[in-house]
Amino acid sequence: MDNPFEMVFGIILVIAIASVLKSRFRAKNGIIEDRKGNVIATQDPDSEKLREEVQYLKERVATLEKIATDDRGARQLTDEIEKLRDR
Repeated sequence: MDNPFEMVFGIILVIAIASVLKSRFRAKNGIIEDRKGNVIATQDPDSEKLREEVQYLKERVATLEKIATDDRGARQLTDEIEKLRDR
């Protein structure tokens, strides 16, 4: 490398390749960053599935609370529980 421009070009090439690989890694792992390079958030691939499951469980708990707090007789309560089991 007799020419200093070749060395500069080589350094720029290495930096560009490293930047592309870094961006690819971050995109693959769901890491979001701002223009300054600060990590804003990370996205878990299972987060949407977990949100849906939490919503489902909240609905189930609300139904069970409703059944437990209603002023109905024991027979009606037993019927409601059996209906929920059949789902």
